[in-house]
Amino acid sequence: MKEIAVKYFLSGYSCSESVVQAAIDKGYIKEDILAIATPFSGGMGIKCLCGAVAGAQIVIGSLFGKNKDKDGMTARKLAKEFNEKFSQKYKVNCCKILSAGFADFHSLERRQHCSNLVKDSSEILETILKENLVRL
Repeated sequence: MKEIAVKYFLSGYSCSESVVQAAIDKGYIKEDILAIATPFSGGMGIKCLCGAVAGAQIVIGSLFGKNKDKDGMTARKLAKEFNEKFSQKYKVNCCKILSAGFADFHSLERRQHCSNLVKDSSEILETILKENLVRL
């Protein structure tokens, strides 16, 4: 899944869209979820939550959220697990902090850096999904 997500990211998809589209391609979620991911790019426009993290959370919510689990506790548990694993590697999940060393947010260097965030988010997500779900 991580290679698929990076391919989408480097071809012009946003960070959040890339993670979600990779999950679609792997058969985890349905295509209509992609549009939901669009506004989560670039930290929701204010560089707050990393879009790759947000994309992973969208996938988790669509698979384990309300109506899938009576009280949504599975989604909350898996969201926390994802954040803990991401934080083990990057310490934070804030786009502004993760991309602080790049003066130009649209630079090739920053895009390469963010492709690693997309890759790692997708890898963490797929591990969680494989441990908690059989493909749809």
